[in-house]
Amino acid sequence: MLAQRTLKTLTRAVGVGLHSGQRVELTLRPAQPDTGIVFRRVDLPLPVDIPVSALAVTDTRLASTISNGGAKVHTIEHLMSACAGLGIDNLYVDITAEEVPILDGSAPSFVFLLQSAGIALQAAPRRFIRIKQTVEVREGQGAGVKWARLEPFHGYKLSFEIDFRHPAVDATGQHVTFDLGQDNYTRDIARARTFGFTKDVEMLRANGLALGGGLDNAIVMDDYKVLNADGLRYDDEFAKHKILDAMGDLYVVGRPLLAAYSAFRSGHGLNNLLLRELLAHPEAYDIVTFEDERQAPFGFTLPVRAW
Repeated sequence: MLAQRTLKTLTRAVGVGLHSGQRVELTLRPAQPDTGIVFRRVDLPLPVDIPVSALAVTDTRLASTISNGGAKVHTIEHLMSACAGLGIDNLYVDITAEEVPILDGSAPSFVFLLQSAGIALQAAPRRFIRIKQTVEVREGQGAGVKWARLEPFHGYKLSFEIDFRHPAVDATGQHVTFDLGQDNYTRDIARARTFGFTKDVEMLRANGLALGGGLDNAIVMDDYKVLNADGLRYDDEFAKHKILDAMGDLYVVGRPLLAAYSAFRSGHGLNNLLLRELLAHPEAYDIVTFEDERQAPFGFTLPVRAW
């Protein structure tokens, strides 16, 4: 049986929120089978649970935010991406503020936390959402068009194309494809950092955003070049970060996908709209398990790989 996964023990981290600038403590704890991933605001007078789901996403401006109608947690996508890359099904995330810490602006710190806690197999089958019919969402027209799509595929593959029309970005790879069955998430995707432009910083901070951002947790660009002294971690780091984000955005659906995802200029909002479009068409997917691991796609049957 291809089994669900959780952690063997708890693990902790401390950091600051990218947008809030607040200090935040994060504790990742094991959870029972079929729990899913649940964020718990332990800083409130009475702790509040916010189970992750596509419909719990209430804001997608610059990050993915989930809410249960009252309490919120912002910027969940990098931690969710690490969970998707390592195949973590069940997890409690205790958090002492309303935003997940940005750490270094990518996902390897979350990968390290999860792997250092150890991965435990559970006595319950992993349940996959298998795409049966193509689902697509689009916004804009002409040069402003954006789209995202899920297609049937026996595995999990993501393809993303960016178009920022900025000298520093244009000099890098604009298109990236990542196949969970052939590639290594921790090596190939996890280290790609979030990025932003100095021209936007003043506007963002005036609106109470990016208060915790800087060169130590983001790629920052002026009108012409990357300002980080150490440059880029990958030749196509911008496009790879979009894959990282997409993996986190899509994992909020609550189960791993068997699908080929492709997108052009998509973001958190369009990715969530794609999940909602999928859920609105039950005929486009089914839920499957694999009693015989040999029938499962290759990337899902491997043990969790280290760096």
